[in-house]
Amino acid sequence: MIGRPSLLMLTAASAAVAMVGNAVGLAAMPSGAQAAGSPASSRLGVAIADDLGARDQAAVRRGRALDMREQAVRATEARLKADAGSRQDAAAAAPAQPSSPGAPAGATPPTDQYDDLARIYQAMKPASAALVLEQLDLDVQMRVAQRMRERSTAMVLAAMTPRGAAALTMALARRDARRPPSAVRPAGAALSKR
Repeated sequence: MIGRPSLLMLTAASAAVAMVGNAVGLAAMPSGAQAAGSPASSRLGVAIADDLGARDQAAVRRGRALDMREQAVRATEARLKADAGSRQDAAAAAPAQPSSPGAPAGATPPTDQYDDLARIYQAMKPASAALVLEQLDLDVQMRVAQRMRERSTAMVLAAMTPRGAAALTMALARRDARRPPSAVRPAGAALSKR
């Protein structure tokens, strides 16, 4: 009764042949390829390996950038410490130097003060600046106006009262605010009284 082979017998035979073929294929592979695995030979394996390599390179670049930033921060800190030390040394040596007569020791030069005031008045609206500036001493008005931009000075003068604008203009013209504006007379006025 040798009849037809059953389907089960054919399936078992083909499975045995496939196992033998796989065993022979594994035995023929080099040992390095078996350890690394075979996914690298497929397109997906190559894409994954490329992505991993790109990610590793990006991580290395980020690490280098962070190292450079850290070095820059350290250098900046060292410069700031050196600058602070030199300022402290200069401040310690400053009282030892003779100061100018009439100026208190450690006082900032008045030019810095007038420069700051000029920037403040330039930032204000001309009408507001004119109201405040007109209340100041003529010497202070002149020094502040000298340090302001011409356009800002013109706008403030336009917003001042005619008397205040004239006094400041005369002080700026002679560059000496110590003389009162009433002391300045036109040349013809002095001759007409005689």
